[in-house]
This record gives sequence, structure tokens and C-alpha cells, in this order.
Amino acid sequence: MTKPVLVIIDPAIKLPAGAERSTVEQSGDRLRLADPDQPQINVTDLGVTRGDGIFEAFGVSHGTVQAVEPHLSRLARSAKLLDLPELDLDVIEQGVRLAAREHEQVPFFMVKLIVTRGIEGVEEPTAWALAFVGDDYTARQQSGVKVVTLDRGYRHDVAQTSPWLLQGAKTLSYAVNRAVIREAKRRGANEVIFISSDGYVLEGPNSTVILKSGDTFVTPRTDQGILVGTTQHALFGIIESMGYATDYRYVEQHELTAADGLWMVSSGQQISAVVELDGNPLDHDHELTQELLKRLVERSL
Repeated sequence: MTKPVLVIIDPAIKLPAGAERSTVEQSGDRLRLADPDQPQINVTDLGVTRGDGIFEAFGVSHGTVQAVEPHLSRLARSAKLLDLPELDLDVIEQGVRLAAREHEQVPFFMVKLIVTRGIEGVEEPTAWALAFVGDDYTARQQSGVKVVTLDRGYRHDVAQTSPWLLQGAKTLSYAVNRAVIREAKRRGANEVIFISSDGYVLEGPNSTVILKSGDTFVTPRTDQGILVGTTQHALFGIIESMGYATDYRYVEQHELTAADGLWMVSSGQQISAVVELDGNPLDHDHELTQELLKRLVERSL
């Protein structure tokens, strides 16, 4: 079994001007390989006790970390939304790449980057990168996914009306996202698409929604309190190179069943076609899905 690789990033924040060199010289490298099977995190860390933190999950295809800049940009945006100190993205990138280099070079694995608010009362961010072999998505990539739509409980404009709800930040608070997958399984499905309380398509609990209308591929606008999709961004570049049009717009729920194709995309699964929605079968283009999957996996080679 492939062993995970853990890199502790300390400190992960930007140091005052002129302080970085002296700090590094005094304390050594800001990146430290650690044993993932041994205790590393303080039990009073706010990431553990409150879920107060952010994360990113990088796909690593044949040794190359995918979509580094989009992931780091999204991390910085999440940090800003949570009022965390400014992160040193260069050092964090080095930590992610170190974890990827030290991991056994299997065809595909993940590096999860975690940043918490830190120990309660101190609140200096704690950060680490963990490289590991994630879930096997082969079956859903080949056969597709069964999806149910669930009410997110917010209007589509919640990010503007209630920014303190942190919609659009990739936070550690994933209890709801885990709960909806359990609900999907109770309904005979394995994936979820969130719908706003006023009827607009949002996202999956850990994926972006893509639909095809004619020759145009569409994804919901991100000003609805949903994440900017790193894999979706890469996919749109691929799609445009194939001669298709792309669009970011508000998508109403009824458009899902009327679409000429429907997919879920993320760093781990890359892309999976939706073959059933709320118990109703959907037509899907298997050949197109496999071509898009191939190009997504090979985009960093």
C-alpha cells in the first residue's frame, strides 16, 4: 500500500519585509517532512475544534501537479474571506511540490493542502500538505454517476446579501457536504447537485456542474456563492480548443434535464457524466466524455 507523505509548512504566512531571510537562516527550512502516522497537530487547533480553516486538493498526474496557479489563487481568496493573515503562496507551493516529489510516483494521486487559523489563543495559521492516493473514480469515469438535486437552503445571491456565511470559500467545515452524500446514497444515487432556494443550479458538494446546450458548454456563474472550479477552468480551455463555445451564466433547475449533456468535474475525479438525475435516466455521449477525460488527465504531460 502506498504510504502518504506529509509536509509541515511553518510559517505559512508572509513574513514582514526583511524578516524572511533571517528567520529562514535561524530556523532552517520552512518545510519539514513529517511522519503522517505520528501526532502532528495540537488538539486545541481551531481547525480541529471549530473547523476554522481552508484547504485545496491538487491532482498529480504522472508526477506533475495540475492547476497550481488556479488552486493557489482560490486558496488566497478563501483566506481573505475568512480574514486569515496573508499567506506566503510561494512557500505553500513549494510545500505542495515537495509532497508530490516525495510521494511514490503512481499514475495519479492527490495533494491536500490544509491551512487552519491555528492554536486557540495564539491563532498563527497551521499548515501542511499531505500527498496520498485518493478514491478510485474509474467506475464513475467509465459508467457515469447517478445524481439527485437537493435544496441548498440559500438564495442564489447569498454571497452578496450575507457574505459572513462564507459561501464561495473552500473551508474545512464539510459536515454538510458529507451529509448530502449520505442522503444521496439513501436515494439510490452517489452524487448531488445543489439548487438554490430560488431555483438556480449551484454546484456539487465537491465538484463543479457542466452542461451542454447545443454546441455551448455552460457552467453556473460563481457570484452565487460557489467555488471557482479549477478543473472546470482547465476543461473550458480544452473544450474551446475543440471548437466548442463556453459560457458562465445563471442556470435554472429545469435546464438540467433539457441539456444535451451533463457532467460533474473536480480535481480528483476529473470528469464524470451524469447518467441519471433524480431517478430519471439521461442521455450521455460516452465517446465525448472519454475524450474530455483523456485530455484532462494528459493536460500536464
